[in-house]
Amino acid sequence: MIVRNRVSFFSTALLAIFAAPSFGAVIYNNLTPNTSMAVATRPGTTSFEIEAGDDFFLGSQTIINAASFVGLLVPGAPDGLPSISSLVLEIYRVFPADSDVGRTSGPPTFSTPQVPTRVNSPSDVAFDSRDSATAGELNFTTSIMAATFTALNSVQPGGIHPSPGQTTGGNGPLTGQEVQINVNLTLPFSLPPDHYFFVPQVALTNGGQFYWLSASRPITGAGGTTPFPAGVTDLQAWTRDAALDPDWLRVGMDIVGGTTPPTFNLAFSLAGNEVPEPASLILALSGLAIVARKRLR
Repeated sequence: MIVRNRVSFFSTALLAIFAAPSFGAVIYNNLTPNTSMAVATRPGTTSFEIEAGDDFFLGSQTIINAASFVGLLVPGAPDGLPSISSLVLEIYRVFPADSDVGRTSGPPTFSTPQVPTRVNSPSDVAFDSRDSATAGELNFTTSIMAATFTALNSVQPGGIHPSPGQTTGGNGPLTGQEVQINVNLTLPFSLPPDHYFFVPQVALTNGGQFYWLSASRPITGAGGTTPFPAGVTDLQAWTRDAALDPDWLRVGMDIVGGTTPPTFNLAFSLAGNEVPEPASLILALSGLAIVARKRLR
């Protein structure tokens, strides 16, 4: 009886250590959009693929089990209901990880025939991904934030061009239905400490296009203070399409350009939990053992 109680106690305690955090704490938050920019992003299931990414930083092993991001549906659904058919979430590390550095010019710019630089870009290939088309990986809900929302500039399908013609100024203002997409990762991302890019892709059922909206840079407002520790830079948004792959362009510096090129963040948040370090886990288990002995006397 004593052994059974002890096993039950430890089982419950271990479940509390590992399961309780699954509700998720805020890992990154810059979810409040602004009107500066809207960037197309979609999987390659219906037409050519387009990706857009913004960065976040993890200082320890972390489980990511939820994400939210805000964008425009163009056109909006006539009945007011978002017309999303599928969703892909990708995680990229920062170049030169997962990349063929040999195809670049090398330091300091790491340029290629297609782009001016790869410094601080997402890597060539994704570190990990989840797809709503694959059972058990994720599910999502949508909520309408505004029936009509206008971004002052955009990068639309066909608006991404390789060097030397990458600087177009953007594709101009864009109006659509503003939506927030909330994702539950039933198969969470387990990510070691590193600097990453978050890349969501959305496909619509009505032949329209999803555009990811910009957010404050530096992070202010609902995002609070910057989530990047000292010495880690909040990197700007990057984008590419199937023709530019494996290279990326900076949305502001490369595509919009100008005398004083803008830089953009994109509106998203992540939730999850840090994984206890082995030493911390040993201390926690030691504490549980002491408590167990007291309880079982």
